[in-house]
Order: sequence, then structure tokens, then C-alpha cells
Amino acid sequence: MGMTENLLSTTQWLITLVLFLLILVRAVRTIDWQAVRRDNTLQHTFFGAAVVLGFLWQLRAGLSPGLSIHVFGITVITLMLGWALAVLAGLLALIITVITGREPLLMFAANGLITVMIPALVSHGIMLWERHKNFKNFFAYIFVCGFFGAGIAVAAAGIVMCLLLWSSGVYDLSELVHEYLRYLPLFMIPEGFANGAFVTGLMVFHPDRLTTLDQRRYR
Repeated sequence: MGMTENLLSTTQWLITLVLFLLILVRAVRTIDWQAVRRDNTLQHTFFGAAVVLGFLWQLRAGLSPGLSIHVFGITVITLMLGWALAVLAGLLALIITVITGREPLLMFAANGLITVMIPALVSHGIMLWERHKNFKNFFAYIFVCGFFGAGIAVAAAGIVMCLLLWSSGVYDLSELVHEYLRYLPLFMIPEGFANGAFVTGLMVFHPDRLTTLDQRRYR
């Protein structure tokens, strides 16, 4: 989302840092590192996803600090790798944006929390909900987890970002509504389409790359 320096108070910066570290530790402990070391395909997917996201996030729009717009792409990475590896891939991509000067190092935790962790966790939660409902048609995975999951994930990240900016006093509510929130449904459409289209392609040609897909459930 493009958080820059002086947008958050010291208290907010510390809170986002603590949440960032807690989720990061949980992600690292969740990953089966032995399986990752044995699976060369998974390794290539992980590093490839990080590089693609890192360059994709160079493309963004927005006039006001902290209110930039760009395609996240975290949902499809979550469906491919699982939420924990998706978080690490997203953070590697964020490091690329820091190196290229698109993001400040000081706000790495805040940007990581909003741009990577929240979308990954929301996408993971939607995937678990779809799995719990035990849909039998494979289109449920494509539309619920891919299209709608991506749109909801980016909406959740945008709302959290706006709450942080509003509570810090940088923007009042009317400014956030005028400059960002009223356009949020429009942001959800391309995000959902981009992620959903990629999930569809993988499901048709390389379903094995979607580690969260249980093909036995679908007819």
C-alpha cells in the first residue's frame, strides 16, 4: 500500500512491528522446511513468486502518501504455496521494493503487515472456509478462493490501512472516503480478476502447483 515515513505514530509503529514479528515467527514455525528442501519445484515457485511480486509492485498509482494502488497478487501465491511460504515470498518481494527505493526501510513492518500478511491470512481463511463447506464443483475453488478471495483480501488490507491512517490523524475520515474508500470496490475487481485468472490457468495446466488444492474433492 506504500506506507511512508511519518504516517504512523510511534505507538502505531511499535504495534505493527510486534504484530509483524508474531506473524513472521508463526509462519517460520509452520513451514515444513524438510519438505521445502526436498522439493525443487516448490523452491523454484517460491523464489519465482518473490521476484515476480517484487517487480509487479513497482507499478502503482496514487497521489497522496500511503494511499497508493497496485495489484497485490498475494492470494494466488497463498493458494500455490500455503500462507506461511506466501508470507515469506511476499516479504522477499518487499525487500526488492526497499532496494529499488519504492518503499522505506523504516516502514518495512507496517508495509509487510498490510501488503503481505493480512492478504495472505485472509486468503488462507477463505480457502479454509471453502474446504469446510466441502464444495464438490471445482469452480468453487476458482471463484471462492481465487476471484472473490483476492477481492476480499485486498479490501481487508485497504480497510486496515485506512484505519491506521485515520487513527494516526494524518487523514480525516472524509478524506479517506473521498480519496480511497469509495474506490475500493473498483480495486477489488482487477485484483480478483488477475488472481482468479492465474488460478484458473494453474488449475487447468499445472494443478500440482496449487498445494492447497485437494483434487479428490472435486468431480
